[in-house]
Amino acid sequence: MASLNVGNLGEYLREQRRQAQLSLRQLAEQAGVSNPYLSQIERGLRKPSADILQQLAKALRISAETLYVQAGILDERDPDEVETRAAILADPSINERQKQVLLQIYESFRKENALDVPTDEMPSKTN
Repeated sequence: MASLNVGNLGEYLREQRRQAQLSLRQLAEQAGVSNPYLSQIERGLRKPSADILQQLAKALRISAETLYVQAGILDERDPDEVETRAAILADPSINERQKQVLLQIYESFRKENALDVPTDEMPSKTN
């Protein structure tokens, strides 16, 4: 497991908050954390738990996985996969249940395709 890089996480959170056009106070309220605590996270003074990261991700409408990677909790995945998941989670036109179902379908397709090995890549037996 990677070490926690709180400084980069704080910078990333601040940038995401600004892109969402939210004040520190607004994000803190939406995420259910105190204003001073969020400020300390953004300044790299606090190490938020996975639960807090999930609350922040939901409030920012980004993937919690993205924040876990930024915090060093998870190893980075394929950038296309992370972007796809983030796009699904950020789509305001579908509800949370629909987002979760869509993510499950997406993951099942990725697993299915990972198991499919083209026959021309399989070693041939010569007798």
